[in-house]
Amino acid sequence: MEPLYFRPEIAPDQFLPIFVISTLVLVFGVGYAAIITLSKMGFFSRKWQFAGYLMWALQTLSLYELAVLIQSNHFTTKVLMVTMIAYLFIPHLYFHLISESDKRYEEAESSDKHTH
Repeated sequence: MEPLYFRPEIAPDQFLPIFVISTLVLVFGVGYAAIITLSKMGFFSRKWQFAGYLMWALQTLSLYELAVLIQSNHFTTKVLMVTMIAYLFIPHLYFHLISESDKRYEEAESSDKHTH
């Protein structure tokens, strides 16, 4: 009977590179979210968004490298890359929804002031 789950062995000399790459995934992810958020909120100029997208690209590259280091199968690697594409758009979707809801409530408030 074949095992249902194959778990690749990680060599002891690979633990430090895996730890470093994992840390970079987190650092670049936080950097991307912070820079995009702060530039959308007006704390940074729009020129900073390029640095945010660079952080996203570095995060995606680090995540791919991590998938290679931990010997992920092809399906898992594809799922991770699709997730990274979604992560690229999530802050933009969030701010779009916030601005649309602000417009909606401003319109409602202004119509309430005119009726009273």
